[in-house]
Amino acid sequence: MKFLRNFFLLFILLSRMLYSQQDSIKTTLNEIVISATKTETPYFAIGSSISIITTEMIQKYQIKTVTDALRIIPGITITQQGGPGKMTYAYIRGTNSNHTLVVLDGVTMNDASSPSNAFDLSELNTNDISRIEVIKGPQSTLYGSDAIAGVINIITKKGSSKPSYSFEGETGANKYYRGNLYTSGVIGNLSYSINASQSASDGISAASSEYGNTEKDGFSNTTFSSNLFYTLNPEFKIGLLYKFGKSKSDLDQNEKYGDDPNFTYRLEDHLWKLNLEGTSFNGIWEQSLSASYIKRFSQNLDLTDQVHPSLSSDAFNNANRFKIDWQNNLRFLPNNLITIGFEHEVESANTSYLSTSEWGPFDSIFPNQSLRNSGLYIQDQFNLNNSFFSTVGLRYDTNEKFGNVYTFRIAPCYYIKSTQTRFKATYGTGFKAPSLFYLFDPMFGNPNLQPEKSKGWDIGIEQFFENNNISIGLTYFGIELEDMFGFDANYKTINIDKASSNGFEFLGSVRLFPSLVLNGNYTFTQTKNESVGSADFGEKLLRRPKHQFSLYSNYQVNQELGINFIIKYIGERDDKDFGAYPAQRVTLSDYTLVDFSAQYNLFSNVTLKARMENLFDKRYEEVLYYGTLGRSLYIGLDVNM
Repeated sequence: MKFLRNFFLLFILLSRMLYSQQDSIKTTLNEIVISATKTETPYFAIGSSISIITTEMIQKYQIKTVTDALRIIPGITITQQGGPGKMTYAYIRGTNSNHTLVVLDGVTMNDASSPSNAFDLSELNTNDISRIEVIKGPQSTLYGSDAIAGVINIITKKGSSKPSYSFEGETGANKYYRGNLYTSGVIGNLSYSINASQSASDGISAASSEYGNTEKDGFSNTTFSSNLFYTLNPEFKIGLLYKFGKSKSDLDQNEKYGDDPNFTYRLEDHLWKLNLEGTSFNGIWEQSLSASYIKRFSQNLDLTDQVHPSLSSDAFNNANRFKIDWQNNLRFLPNNLITIGFEHEVESANTSYLSTSEWGPFDSIFPNQSLRNSGLYIQDQFNLNNSFFSTVGLRYDTNEKFGNVYTFRIAPCYYIKSTQTRFKATYGTGFKAPSLFYLFDPMFGNPNLQPEKSKGWDIGIEQFFENNNISIGLTYFGIELEDMFGFDANYKTINIDKASSNGFEFLGSVRLFPSLVLNGNYTFTQTKNESVGSADFGEKLLRRPKHQFSLYSNYQVNQELGINFIIKYIGERDDKDFGAYPAQRVTLSDYTLVDFSAQYNLFSNVTLKARMENLFDKRYEEVLYYGTLGRSLYIGLDVNM
């Protein structure tokens, strides 16, 4: 904590001495944001707490995965179970990982076959990503179920100019390699963006080497994406998106001595989206009609070995989701933008689990089940003299199992242009529908479940100085969760649990020189289990640090050379040792990581890159008994034509 205190004082001092980027990466107050309102809205007019990572940031800091991009965003905690390629989850403002909705180009990514409907981020790289927008707080009014605490919206690249081509190659620690081919452009009325990538590594032991685990657990990942748009006429265009991903990862058991040489996880998913966009009546009516379908297969296979001669398992998951989304933006009233949308979604899944152990055979077969949900929402964005802005929304959902649910959200914002001061606030409600597993599983399921619910608020101020060369911001937040899914004495899922989280986020950015920018953020989060009767009643929620901050900087030495560093601090967190009975609560130590990267332009279209992760070889755990990378060096080459 001494390091944290010294850094905090240093950052305040630098701010007083002298913005080009804010709330993770914010270039100007006029930057256009989409996710908060589902329309293109300037940042200064948004009351929501939102963080943005652009493709320029991804390139400068050589961020290769969505996971690593999210690590520097205030209010987000990441846990990875055994290094790159292993199961990875995001927690927004202290809530559960399944309370975050992950969206890719308007397509819901959360896994319908997962017991909690959470999304594993490990498969997503940044090769074809244009920007990532993270909206914090309940967002169910626009996004429906699972957006109970926030949304991670991933937007991929689109063709916008003459045809171009690029190649990226990289190699490094643990026999890591990555190759990426990308092309985009516009030919006549057709714009296109196509990307193909493959990466692999021998990895590290998924079970922490600190306890003597030495067997390496590698991973491989192959992706392909194609994003096409065809302009039918000046008012209408049609788009077609396809994305394919296939990955394999070696796993270990979740215990202290967890080495398991025959434990593997395989995943394959396909995503299609057809979209029609149009404008009528001289721009008064904009509409977008889309249909998307995502199909996912996964298998966990654990064969017997010398260490585990009586242990084996085979788990298979098959899930798909079909969704229709019709959004209408209406500008028939002065100073108002009214958005009316309709969504209809059908998700289905079937799973099987077979295992043997010293206690004998076990099987659990989850037959194919499906669930329909429809939602209707309306939102009004009001603008008074380009100073006071307010977004108000209401949503009605009907679900074939639990019936109806209403959610709402209000997000006022007041911007004083003369002083470049922005006041913002939000209050909203959210819900999370019970998953197929919680409803229909033969052993744990309960068809009478009601949705989880949330109430969340935040209030903040942001101040910009020196022509946006300096900015600071402070946001207080709180969220209450109720009717959370838990289990009764017979292990049936019921609505029983409660939890709360509150804290604040401090943000700052300073342009010390034209070529040097320093960005930082600090998050304080206090969580509490409020489930009366629970063994953890009154305790902190697991794996949520009270303190965390990020400091990152880019220094452009000259036109050829740029250097960057990222410092991340994660405070102490509670976890549980589930190998003991009853499970014992333990405290994971705090840690600080330093990453360094540099790029040098050899020629106008050739760039040499190098990065060092965990520069000081810090030993730490994000999840109890799971391994993490030590010092790792990577070298790559980018060619653009």
